[in-house]
Amino acid sequence: MPIDFQLPQVPFQVRGILSTVGPLDILDILIVAIILYKVYEMLQDTRAITLVKGLLVLLGITLVCNWMELHVISWLLQKTVTLIFVALPIVFQPELRRALEHLGQGRFLGNAVLLDDEQARSVVHELVRAVRTLASTKTGALLVIERNMGLNDISATGIQIDGLITAEFLLNVFIPNTPLHDGAAVIRGNRLIAAGCLLPLTENRTLSTELGTRHRAAIGLSEQCDALIVVVSEETGTISIAENGHIMRHLDKETLQAMLEPAFSSMKPGFREMVENWRKKK
Repeated sequence: MPIDFQLPQVPFQVRGILSTVGPLDILDILIVAIILYKVYEMLQDTRAITLVKGLLVLLGITLVCNWMELHVISWLLQKTVTLIFVALPIVFQPELRRALEHLGQGRFLGNAVLLDDEQARSVVHELVRAVRTLASTKTGALLVIERNMGLNDISATGIQIDGLITAEFLLNVFIPNTPLHDGAAVIRGNRLIAAGCLLPLTENRTLSTELGTRHRAAIGLSEQCDALIVVVSEETGTISIAENGHIMRHLDKETLQAMLEPAFSSMKPGFREMVENWRKKK
């Protein structure tokens, strides 16, 4: 006798909800999902992700206590969660600032400079040549490479230059015992826009004691924006790169070049640059 398989019936409440879902509701859900994913993507390489996980655990415990009707613990947890949400803007101040800067200076409306392949290769070649020379002479240096997020606030703390990038030019900027030597040089596209700039120091207390002020400044800026920061140690001549709050040290020529190339080849034109390029083509 054949066995009659039947699919489980969809509950009436679920069918009622599904019947009210339209195309705009699906679009709304997709937009929220994308926003949540971008928020997670922004937080995953920062210390804030640990705080988010702790907050989710606390919310989970609160739900379990409510379900088990543990009234005293539930009351305490609810008050704690309320206080945490009030303190969130203070705790996540660097991440909120980074998110707002990314929103206002992102790819679409950003000031990213459009370089062709030949220009990008030339800039990378000059940078590698300058950095290796600085490392061989143990001359301390900080090179900040601007990407999608603008660094006008950082460049405003130094001396405005706006010069074409060459190895010789960079070596002159970092001559010891000169006004520009101790600060950072900010690079936008194929031009050095400012030197002697001040960078924020990281508050990460877990870093090695071997890292000096230059390295901590590089990490501090990389925590707040998407810039790529090259550091040359004055004590050892070691070449390092800071990105997204992390630092890679003891880089050789090939690794340095491989890490620098995406910073220039991935530069996309912002909306204004797209319009200008379209007008030029016409």
